[in-house]
Amino acid sequence: MQVEKALSWRTADAATPAGSIKADDASSEDSLRKGHTPRSILFVAWRDLANPLAGGSEQVIHELAQGLSERGVEVSLLCGGPVASSFLYKTVQSGGTYSQFVRVPFSYRRQFRSTDLVVEVCNGMPFLAPLWRRGPSLCFVHHVHTELWRGRFNPAVAALGRAVESKVMPFVHRRNLIVTVSPSSRASLRGLGVEDERIREIPMGVNEPPAPLTESKEPLFVAAGRLVGYKRIGLLLRLWQSVYPMVGGRLVIVGDGPDRHALQSMNVEGVDFVGFVSEEEKHRLMSEAWMLVHPAQWEGWGIVITEAAARGTTSIGFDVPGVRDSIRADVTGVIATSEDDFIKQWIALAQDPIRR
Repeated sequence: MQVEKALSWRTADAATPAGSIKADDASSEDSLRKGHTPRSILFVAWRDLANPLAGGSEQVIHELAQGLSERGVEVSLLCGGPVASSFLYKTVQSGGTYSQFVRVPFSYRRQFRSTDLVVEVCNGMPFLAPLWRRGPSLCFVHHVHTELWRGRFNPAVAALGRAVESKVMPFVHRRNLIVTVSPSSRASLRGLGVEDERIREIPMGVNEPPAPLTESKEPLFVAAGRLVGYKRIGLLLRLWQSVYPMVGGRLVIVGDGPDRHALQSMNVEGVDFVGFVSEEEKHRLMSEAWMLVHPAQWEGWGIVITEAAARGTTSIGFDVPGVRDSIRADVTGVIATSEDDFIKQWIALAQDPIRR
């Protein structure tokens, strides 16, 4: 019910100015004003699970779309290609990686203008739905990107992206609810000037796994996620070079991404890159692992940490947004304050099975 509440509530001052609502939007507006659950929802997102670069944000939207579809809501996803078509909800391609930001309004007008609610997924660059959508809309922010812009684009593009995300998006959505996934992301949104009463959190969860398997007899450490810069697997490999002489064993890197070739070319001893794995193999690795090691620079939540915890496996991460929410310090894992502290905690937990 958390999802239905977050997707049906509206702030009192969120009404569109009188006379500006099109006829096909009026019934949707009236229905949501009365507190009714939307009968149709359109998610507008950058990409879906068919994209090779899909990650946690795409998985969250997929789970929301599937769950709402199972509850009888007509759900569609409008996003850049490639797209999948094997889900309960309808997926429509709106363009390429960047062209979609221009084409989305036209795709919406052609196919989805009668939908009850538009959920704009702001994954860095927003779609600014209130500028082209007269009826109810809200914004879903997995996490605020801030410094991540600088790591991916040249200074001019990064400065523009940050300005649009931090200034334009909050202003355009100033009358809408903003949905996010963690206290850290909520705090980041407040830092952009979004009033706290307009923010809703949807707590992250995982499917209950099968019974955990026995921990590996030999030291086994797992890292899981997309192999991209802000996940900092390169940093993890450097830390491992200090840990490996002390504890031995294997470090298994689960996942794929554009950085894989460069990471593998480091030829670090005791490291296996296994790419994407099945749910069964992921369950085995997370169950048998001595711990999950998660060096990410920034997360909306850090869902792999919760997946490990569901299997009784502790995690180590840095004191960064999202990770500090998904690890309960000294209960489900440890939070390191520096690279040296990460190494120290890693070795200490590997050598202390009772505490682990």
